[in-house]
Amino acid sequence: MTFVESVLSAFREFRWLDALIAIGIFLLFLAFRRLFVRYLYVFLMKRFDHVRGIVTTLEAFKRPLEMLFVLLGAYFGVRYFIGDGWSAQHWLRPFFRTFTIALVGWAVYQLSASSSFLLARIGKQFGQDNTSMLIPFLSRFLRILVVLLTLAAILSEWGFNVNGIVAGMGLGSLAIALAAQSTLGNIFGGVVLILEKPFVRGDWIQTPETQGIVEDITFRSTKIRTFDDSLVIIPNAKIADQSITNWSQMGRRRINFNLEVGLDSDPERLKVAVARMQKEFESNDNVDESTVQVKFNAFAASSLRILFNGFTKTTVWADYLVTAQEINLMILRVLREEGVKLAFPAQRVLFEGEQGMPFVPDASQSGPREKDADNPSAAEESAEGPQPAEPKRPSGGRFDAKQRENDRRDSHFAAPNLSKGTD
Repeated sequence: MTFVESVLSAFREFRWLDALIAIGIFLLFLAFRRLFVRYLYVFLMKRFDHVRGIVTTLEAFKRPLEMLFVLLGAYFGVRYFIGDGWSAQHWLRPFFRTFTIALVGWAVYQLSASSSFLLARIGKQFGQDNTSMLIPFLSRFLRILVVLLTLAAILSEWGFNVNGIVAGMGLGSLAIALAAQSTLGNIFGGVVLILEKPFVRGDWIQTPETQGIVEDITFRSTKIRTFDDSLVIIPNAKIADQSITNWSQMGRRRINFNLEVGLDSDPERLKVAVARMQKEFESNDNVDESTVQVKFNAFAASSLRILFNGFTKTTVWADYLVTAQEINLMILRVLREEGVKLAFPAQRVLFEGEQGMPFVPDASQSGPREKDADNPSAAEESAEGPQPAEPKRPSGGRFDAKQRENDRRDSHFAAPNLSKGTD
């Protein structure tokens, strides 16, 4: 028999009617799925829209139930086509049970999301709010557990000895724990952070290494978004052992700085200016007046220091900047009205002359000289511009004795007079 004859024989022997009925069964279940999604599911959502637990459960089971209709249609269609033979049923049923277990695991996985009603109730029982990281942490743990149990059930369905696998995992758990000490430390650190709640998601915190907004706490690490929009990831074990400053817990923001005014400020004018600035600082609507302090408190090298200290009523950064600007403009206005000037950086320079003795430049020689008609050299020097002043030499004592010794040495080595006389 040729190949063509074999194909024609198989084509004639194929049960076309049974195949069409099997396809019809599959399409019928697809129609049931469409009816379920379009009518029954919508009806149940509208009927129980005020019951959050039922709504979240229906949302979690929607996609698995849709796939269940597809699975049932395929199972009954194939079963009708292959008949009730033992060998056919032997391999068909494990496939059906495997996909059923996977769909149930998928539904429970969806139900264990952090937004589920069950976890929300658990969080409310423990006094956790929406910013707490306990619910997301617990959600991740439950999802991992659901995946492991689903895989174990599927392996057991196909004849694998799950008890032996679990026993093997128990024997190897010690080696895994020793190899993953840092990972386990990070997990326990995350649990400590979640239970003690030194900060929650959305808080502005500062550690010895960085500061920023907390975005998430995972099994291993804490994610912090810094103010330059970079993401810093710190292991939980490390951040749990560090000092943490939670700036989001402050009730007020502090204004604290020193204002430096000139050393030549008039004491009476300075006293009046300080009193006015104290009064206007207290009268600001965004400032807690009981905390305001404006005092002339210190002398600096080139200025007088006035301390400004107080707290704003708001902790919002933008509102704090507006209040700080109002206070700065008030300070400038009061200082200008009272005639008190701000200090500028100043330095005193000490010149050193010959023999290490200090000297002061002669002020009478530092400016341009007046023109003198009788002294053309002086007029020419004045036209060229001011000349550098010649420093005054210190007199007396050691310097005079040294000068006399130099004069004696110069006269001793002077050249003799070689001019010739006339005979």
